[in-house]
Amino acid sequence: MMTDLRSLIAFWEERKRIVHIRREVDPKFELAAIVKSGKGKQPFWFEKIKGYDVPMVSGLGGDRALLAESMRIRERDLVPRLIDAIVRPLKTVKAADAPVHENVRTGNIRLDEMFPICTYHKEDSGRYLVSGVLVVKDRNGVRRYTSIRRMQYLGGNRMNVLISSPELFEQYLEYERRSEPMEVAVMFGVVPAVVLASQISTHLFHCDKLDVASRLLGEPLRVVSCRTVDLEVLADAEVVLEGRMLPHVREMEGPFGELGGYYGDASPQPVIELTAVTHRNRPIWQTIYPSGYEEHTPMAIAREAVLLSTVRQVVPEVRDVYVTPGGVGRYHAVIQIEKKSEGDAKQALLAAFASDKDLKHVVVVNEDVDIRDPLDVEWAIATRVQADLDLFIVPGAKGSPLEPSHQ
Repeated sequence: MMTDLRSLIAFWEERKRIVHIRREVDPKFELAAIVKSGKGKQPFWFEKIKGYDVPMVSGLGGDRALLAESMRIRERDLVPRLIDAIVRPLKTVKAADAPVHENVRTGNIRLDEMFPICTYHKEDSGRYLVSGVLVVKDRNGVRRYTSIRRMQYLGGNRMNVLISSPELFEQYLEYERRSEPMEVAVMFGVVPAVVLASQISTHLFHCDKLDVASRLLGEPLRVVSCRTVDLEVLADAEVVLEGRMLPHVREMEGPFGELGGYYGDASPQPVIELTAVTHRNRPIWQTIYPSGYEEHTPMAIAREAVLLSTVRQVVPEVRDVYVTPGGVGRYHAVIQIEKKSEGDAKQALLAAFASDKDLKHVVVVNEDVDIRDPLDVEWAIATRVQADLDLFIVPGAKGSPLEPSHQ
């Protein structure tokens, strides 16, 4: 199995999946524009980044077929495989060696002198790190918690972080109430399975997401202790940032072009102060284009796993679910059922909205409709729906804080 980025890149190079950009590319706007041209579904290898001597990759996890290929499974098995991985996680193992510790810097850290930090959109408030997998320990200090958070670079060894997870933010506030920093690590240069696992909901599935990623890959991932914080990270990651989220310190973050194609507001957010940067020899830097498929697809698959499991509890005849790319991998879903009695569709809809507060519009269709074909779904709506009989609205529901129509 391909449990590290270099093995995956070598595998895809053999199959000519990766587009090489050999000319020099500016990390301010230009690189993002090229990645955007591939919609986040095309893997790119940037050989020359202006001002830097490290290559850069992007677009590794946005295409469902390639995402499945990276785990050596079929595309149709992505959701069942993820559900199985959540139910039967596979423990990571301690590494005897750690390529990510081939180079360790603990002093005089100026991150922008080491790695290109991109500017993505015209109105963004600055340079951003958007592909890092954040690692913390859960509240009991045992299980690892991973997620992807956008981080605005503030200069030197400082960046601030937007934490949209209420559970994680409350954990930070617990530290802050004791005037203690919260230790963090941020991993770059990881395989798509690690990103996919990071998107599952921790408050629903109380499991270690790196163990989930191990099961997705069918082989235990190798971990190693950090050098300056009490956390474990992937031994084969390309780069790891270690640091502490400071108590009682906020810096303005945003605006930033968000997942829905709109700018998010500026607000004061916590600050991370880096204590170490570790990386492999000749590291490969990594980014994800915000609001592209590489951001939307892992979110959608993780939500499909929850949606399918939840709807199945009330409508056992559910056949398939799909969280659509048009709904940015979060807000729209289509559910296919084998209807047995009147009311099955409405039960499926109620279960769907109960499963995920971010869902905004949900369509339930019969078995003969291809839920992954928007034309087929629209045809079913056009020919089988009477609005006064078949639509229902849940007024005053919460919805996603990132959904721009709330503002």
